[in-house]
Amino acid sequence: METANQKFAKRLRTSMEKAGYEPKPAVLEREFNLRYWGKPMTLHGVRRWLLGESMPKQDKLETLAEWLLVTPQHLRFGEEIGKRIDKRRARWEEAIGYKEREAFEAFINLPAPQRKIVKEVIYAFAHMTTVVVEKAVAPVKPAVRRRAT
Repeated sequence: METANQKFAKRLRTSMEKAGYEPKPAVLEREFNLRYWGKPMTLHGVRRWLLGESMPKQDKLETLAEWLLVTPQHLRFGEEIGKRIDKRRARWEEAIGYKEREAFEAFINLPAPQRKIVKEVIYAFAHMTTVVVEKAVAPVKPAVRRRAT
């Protein structure tokens, strides 16, 4: 399984190629240091990025993203997590109607202590429903008869 650093390295190499640059340490070092105003990166440091041995800090990631015309989120996390979030958000949007939205608005407008009570009631109902479903699905063990000796 690929690590987060290896996935970052793959996205960095792909982004460099799409931007018209060879994904080589010397190219990355030169182009990065032309744009970054902090301490320059060494050839060894950028090589580690390309090999997936390390990942740059946020300020360096932002410089890379600006140069390669991608978002810092894309470089750091990729598109997969964004797609999962969008899918979950779409499911949420489809699942609730205006009445539920009004209920959520009313809940949000409650003072914190009252919101806490409402949450506890919801969790209690959710737990109760889960227990009932588990009991309905659980296999029934046959009674064991013992012989009299």
